[in-house]
Amino acid sequence: MTKSGITTILNCYRRPYNLKEQLESVRNQTSKSDEVWLWINYHEDNKDWDFTDYGFDKIISSSHNFKFHGRFAAANLVKTPYISILDDDTIPGENWYINCLNTLEKTGIAILGGVGLVFNKNTYWAHVREGWPSENEDIVEVDLVGHAWFFPRQVLGTFWISPISLDNCEDLQLSYFAKKYSGIKTYCPPHPKDDKSFWSSLKPWELGVDSKSSSNGAIPQGVYYSEREACLKYAIANGWDTVNKVK
Repeated sequence: MTKSGITTILNCYRRPYNLKEQLESVRNQTSKSDEVWLWINYHEDNKDWDFTDYGFDKIISSSHNFKFHGRFAAANLVKTPYISILDDDTIPGENWYINCLNTLEKTGIAILGGVGLVFNKNTYWAHVREGWPSENEDIVEVDLVGHAWFFPRQVLGTFWISPISLDNCEDLQLSYFAKKYSGIKTYCPPHPKDDKSFWSSLKPWELGVDSKSSSNGAIPQGVYYSEREACLKYAIANGWDTVNKVK
């Protein structure tokens, strides 16, 4: 197999039943991963699941739920030039990785993702979404991305400088610190309407809106979104240069 320079990290928490389809979608990429890792955050829903027959190159199992940040901690151990991290509801099209590599050829070092937010005001609720929600035909600069991240390994150099929260906002923290300390921007690669093989997620509505979703009730919504609102206001107050220059 030709080396692509990509390590993929999948995350298991409450949806272990998605792993087989996820792993198949990663193995079937036109640009193959050198390795595929699994990060397991402990939960009753996965504690008796057998992960040994999936064929992961590395399995990292935590006896504690380190929430959204655990997989990014694992990413510090990756040796390849590129890192892909996928949420447990994300099934990428077969050309997603080549789409990301082609995008990086045009943007230079950057953070790429499947769903991007662009803030219009200093409140979490005032944003537009890019990526698969908008079916953007061209590369779009955004403030942060989620669901599917793809970035050069050196992007992680700023991620742990001074975490805003270890309970939420890993997506915001990644893009905010990269932009503030390294001038690294964040983009959504094209999600062409007529060719979903290039999309970051083929089943976003089917897999991502159940009761196990953090944004849909697994964490009380009042808590989840108040945390995100606080993180956004902190970042803007402390020098985040957003796309729309929000103050």
